[in-house]
Amino acid sequence: MEKKTPIYERHVELKGRMVPFAGYLLPVQYETGVITEHNAVRNKAGLFDVSHMGQIVIQGPDALENINMLLTNDFTNMSDGRAKYSPMCNPEGGTIDDLIVFRQSKDKYLLGVNAANRDKDFEWIKSNVKGNVEVLDISDDIAQVALQGPNSYDILRKLTNNIPEKYYSFLEDVDVNGIICFVSKTGYTGELGYEISCDKTDGVKLWNMLLDAGEEFGLIPCGLGARDTLRLEAGMPLYGHELSEEISPLEASLNFTVKMEKEDFIGKEGIRKRGTSRRRVGLKITGRGIAREDCDVFVDGQKVGLTTSGTHSPTLGYPIAMALMDKDYTDIGIEVVVNVRGREIPAVICDLPFYTRVK
Repeated sequence: MEKKTPIYERHVELKGRMVPFAGYLLPVQYETGVITEHNAVRNKAGLFDVSHMGQIVIQGPDALENINMLLTNDFTNMSDGRAKYSPMCNPEGGTIDDLIVFRQSKDKYLLGVNAANRDKDFEWIKSNVKGNVEVLDISDDIAQVALQGPNSYDILRKLTNNIPEKYYSFLEDVDVNGIICFVSKTGYTGELGYEISCDKTDGVKLWNMLLDAGEEFGLIPCGLGARDTLRLEAGMPLYGHELSEEISPLEASLNFTVKMEKEDFIGKEGIRKRGTSRRRVGLKITGRGIAREDCDVFVDGQKVGLTTSGTHSPTLGYPIAMALMDKDYTDIGIEVVVNVRGREIPAVICDLPFYTRVK
């Protein structure tokens, strides 16, 4: 039985097409359709219900030491009010999850984890922490929305003066027109945007308030379909596709998140042993057809990779995909062939991200 987010009934009223996702019933799209929702985020603004995402607190005098051992990134010199992205690995170097860490104080950190991995992450963290530290899963108490797009600041500004300025920063106890919120300048779309959390009892009120405030700025509700096409254009990995317990962060081209110079972390030796015989790259499909996940990639008849995600890019106007490729076939410009259900479709290796917003 799938769970319902605190905003579920509002999605139904707005004629969202509800589908099971990561244990929840969520809107995949509204009557406007995926392309309209996608373009709204790129050009104006879109509002997503992301209440399904997990939120785990690690707190206590030994919190920092445990964060640094659990995750591949380095949090030693992180400041209060800042956020940082990091994978979390198993001893073999595979990825248990990728998540965002918010430093609330030197003894308290909030982890935003993927919904499908919430229970797994919670158990993994609890079983691996040491010393004076407490681990709490607060996911079920929280409603969270993502306000994304170039007009998102102007919309939020109508409801509060207290807005985080730097990318990957956050503010707590923000009064958003009477609702106390946690506001971060983060997102999964490649656009300017904010993720806003509040008590679950205020979720519908916050959703409605933002939609009303954003009407003059072209804000519309958006679903999972647009969220996926947006993140793919932005070259952002999706757990279960570009990352998994069989894929290391280095193979997923997330080198900037793996601090091998740290004294130790879970998975450090495993990452070193497995090396990087393959790497995540972008594919521009130059033929006719769309390559989704799990399509074999060939060069001169030899299999050299596998696609992990793919779609038609509404912004760029042509199909794109990400793939894990043998390291000898990752140079920009290499021509490849993708086998899509028995059809050979030409493509070319390209750089990631596919799309970068104009600052």
